[in-house]
Amino acid sequence: MFIVLTLLITATAATTILGFNNADGMTKQEYIQVQVESGDTLWSIADQYMPADMDRRESVYIISQTNETSASELYPGQTLKIPVEV
Repeated sequence: MFIVLTLLITATAATTILGFNNADGMTKQEYIQVQVESGDTLWSIADQYMPADMDRRESVYIISQTNETSASELYPGQTLKIPVEV
């Protein structure tokens, strides 16, 4: 019994140290690319491409952080990355 318990603890510690049980490392964020049109705002883009049940303020924040931009820096022709799942 002691040997089995020791092996179990050793295996658990090894997978934790090596990162084999890290679920974050196994998921990759996917994006769509959206070209900013004249008159677009972060709010209108968030309204069109982000989930309808998500708070728009959160959507705008996610888009601006993902693209390292702000509402005042948008320009027509700019390409934005929009997360597919947040």
